[in-house]
Amino acid sequence: MEEAGHSNAPKAVEAPRGTLSGRVDEKGRLKLPAAIVQYLEALGDKKVFVTTLNTSTALIYPISVWRETEAMLQEPGEDADLRSDVAFVANHYGEDTEIDGQGRVLLPTTLRRDLELERDDVHVLCFKQRIEIFGSKVYAQRLEAAKSGLADKLKALEKKGLR
Repeated sequence: MEEAGHSNAPKAVEAPRGTLSGRVDEKGRLKLPAAIVQYLEALGDKKVFVTTLNTSTALIYPISVWRETEAMLQEPGEDADLRSDVAFVANHYGEDTEIDGQGRVLLPTTLRRDLELERDDVHVLCFKQRIEIFGSKVYAQRLEAAKSGLADKLKALEKKGLR
């Protein structure tokens, strides 16, 4: 029986904001920023799935979030082939791993080589319940693309309620 005022639903955990810095060492381990480690601990997920979906940024999924994503990718429907292809790429590059006691996560070898993350300074941010890792080159390209036509982007979004 549930006590009044208590719920068995998982508590909402707020993800860290902003872009954080990290570095991939010579062994392929990414030292996660403390705010990311605290976020994962608050979720109760020490186990993660590390992969890519777009072959330009690495993704760290808390295992609970990856299970939901994996279930969605396995759903039947008219876009089953799209889902199957994305799942294939995710599994090609991905591996289950755990955050070690020093807040590091091992990036799969194929992933870090193909995404040029070896011995690189990286940019880390939380978005859509996952942790995105941008290598320095991809981050610079993404930032330039985001800044292109920014005044027009802002005007359009302000009309939709951006403050």
